[in-house]
Amino acid sequence: MASLDFPAYGSLYFADAPLDSNSKIPFEQGFCVGPHCSPVFWNRNPGEQELYRGSSPNCGPWKDLASYCRGLIDTGFSRLPKEEINSRDFLPYQGSVQDHIRLLKISQEVMQNLIEDTRIKDAATPALLHPDFHKRNIYVSAEEPTVITGLIDWQSTSIEPAFIYANETPDFAALPGGPEGDPLKKEQNEKEMSGQMERELKDASVCYQTYDVVMTALVPKLRPARLLDPTLFRLFHYCHTTWRDSAAAVRQELIELSARCAELGLEGSCPFSPTEAGLKEHARNYEDFEAIQALKLWLKGSLDTNSDGWVPNDAWDAARVAHRAAYDEWIQTAKEAESRGEDMTVAKANKMWPFDAR
Repeated sequence: MASLDFPAYGSLYFADAPLDSNSKIPFEQGFCVGPHCSPVFWNRNPGEQELYRGSSPNCGPWKDLASYCRGLIDTGFSRLPKEEINSRDFLPYQGSVQDHIRLLKISQEVMQNLIEDTRIKDAATPALLHPDFHKRNIYVSAEEPTVITGLIDWQSTSIEPAFIYANETPDFAALPGGPEGDPLKKEQNEKEMSGQMERELKDASVCYQTYDVVMTALVPKLRPARLLDPTLFRLFHYCHTTWRDSAAAVRQELIELSARCAELGLEGSCPFSPTEAGLKEHARNYEDFEAIQALKLWLKGSLDTNSDGWVPNDAWDAARVAHRAAYDEWIQTAKEAESRGEDMTVAKANKMWPFDAR
């Protein structure tokens, strides 16, 4: 699958799929490349009911990298609220609608510069890989666990520039996080590690290195991108989901790219030049953004769920109890911080909680 040479970016369809002829780009016999099927482009992600009013005006297919980037920006604009929102419902790091409009326009300029770089062009070969290649989607034989019998969750599979897939690592090959991943136990000594944890880290390291070698060898399209600094590509991951991920997230990518232009070998001046005051304000907002990401990561591990809060039926009761205990502990920590006059308050902590349940 990864070795196929595609004529465009988008998703793979049967040639007789009920699509307009101008939305089909012929591929091999019986197939064509059509509009991108990811829920991101169709505004159908869980928890985003306010976005259900319509899809992006530019879902592909795209014959070149420039048109692909226009699709990202058009999608980013389509996901911004069309009606007045109550800013009191959000923390400052989310950013106003006007903040997002400005960041999307800057991102468009920056990406136009990036895609002129030969290295990025070479790393943008259309590639098709499984979009969610994690343990929960891999079936193995009950008699022989080393034999894979099936892969599920193909519905969002898409043809992307190879650099989109280049630095993805599935959970079975990822290095484990340390105690710093638990925002409620920051005082735990990171140097204390049991013998079992050391063995687990060693095993995970072997899996990580093996996966890296195998992917580099078996998927040549990924090689150019894997040899480059990931900073060059991160804006392509975030610019079309700024409202979901926050203004702070995409602004951080622009700041890092701007600060490292010369180091990364980028020619010309970067269109993004933040002021000193702007950098200080961003630092405060980005601290909140990182705290929420750490909280999400810890909750996913503790509750054995994904970012949407999905839990298997047979684990629901235990997960609900654990979730309530975690929330109570989080709020208690905020109460103590507020009583000491710190920036964290109960109201702020409640807004930072990533799941609807309380």
